[in-house]
Amino acid sequence: MLLSSATSSLNPQSLPFLSFSHSISLPLPLLPNPCRPTHFPSFQINCIDAAQPFDYESHLKNHYIQSTSLKIAILGFGNFGQFLSKAFLRHHHTLLAYSRTNYADLANQLGVSFYSDPNDLFEQHPDVVLLSTSILSTETLLQKLPFQRLRRNTLFVDVLSVKEFPRNLFLKYLPPDFDILCTHPMFGPESGKASWAGLPFVYDKVRIGDGENRVKRCDKFLGIFEKEGCRMVEMSCMEHDKYAAGSQFVTHTMGRVLEKFGLESSPINTKGYETLLNLVENTKGDSFDLYYGLFMYNQNALEQLERLDMAFESIKKDLFGRLHEVYRKQLFGDNGEMDKKMNLPQKLLGNGSLIEPPLDNVRQDGS
Repeated sequence: MLLSSATSSLNPQSLPFLSFSHSISLPLPLLPNPCRPTHFPSFQINCIDAAQPFDYESHLKNHYIQSTSLKIAILGFGNFGQFLSKAFLRHHHTLLAYSRTNYADLANQLGVSFYSDPNDLFEQHPDVVLLSTSILSTETLLQKLPFQRLRRNTLFVDVLSVKEFPRNLFLKYLPPDFDILCTHPMFGPESGKASWAGLPFVYDKVRIGDGENRVKRCDKFLGIFEKEGCRMVEMSCMEHDKYAAGSQFVTHTMGRVLEKFGLESSPINTKGYETLLNLVENTKGDSFDLYYGLFMYNQNALEQLERLDMAFESIKKDLFGRLHEVYRKQLFGDNGEMDKKMNLPQKLLGNGSLIEPPLDNVRQDGS
């Protein structure tokens, strides 16, 4: 009975050091008493994790995220901008977005702050301003941006498929204190939907200030793609456009040609044919503006288009030339004499008559 009265007199509120957030019930056995029925009263304890404010690992994690995170403003929140934003969010960066189309609901679902006015966005002082617009609208956008609302050393980055064109625009329109990083993730929502591991990421540090913070900021941005497993390739914008005209523009051209050709799957697809079908699938999702931009704003693209045309004509000549030989043999017979006459050069005499080629068993001196 003494134990029963002692346990029932405990009041959790009278003992603040026993006030916890988790509740447990402990049955306490009583001494048997033949005069009253046996029962087991419960003892309730409310507990709170007293170690939570001192969680060292949690503090370390938060400190690491704050030291490596960037505030990134994405101008142009279309298909590619949304594709990049998902990777940025995986690395705990804060994202802001602006686009002519209202993507507020979609941005809210992703955890991105959407702004319909670039003035409001720039007043948030992002560390990085990323251009993910159409190549055709880039210059018009840059002409309208309120640069005065940004910090004077803001980093501007582009992800356009050509490089010399945006580089020249940045140098023309951006204030001289702004940093410039020209990049090209050479993959998209289709080719990079599973993983970015091993996919090439080209970049050119056009203008990065000497300050430690500015260098680290640039490295943090590039670090996103490094951590995703991209193959980092540093080269000049001029080199990029030269190589891209021979790879990306040709790839898009062949994909569009095959799409217009009407390439379709069949029950007996070979691996090579599957490759062609995948090529069409990867390129048809891109807008024609993108393809036109690859042609219009890369000075090497026209040369590649002409080379493709010449290569196709050369293949046609080879095919029709072989077909002509087959028809000629069917008409004139498959004997070597006709081939010899066709292959020997014919010369004209002074009176215009042809010189007959010498016979094999007669020497040219007449004997």
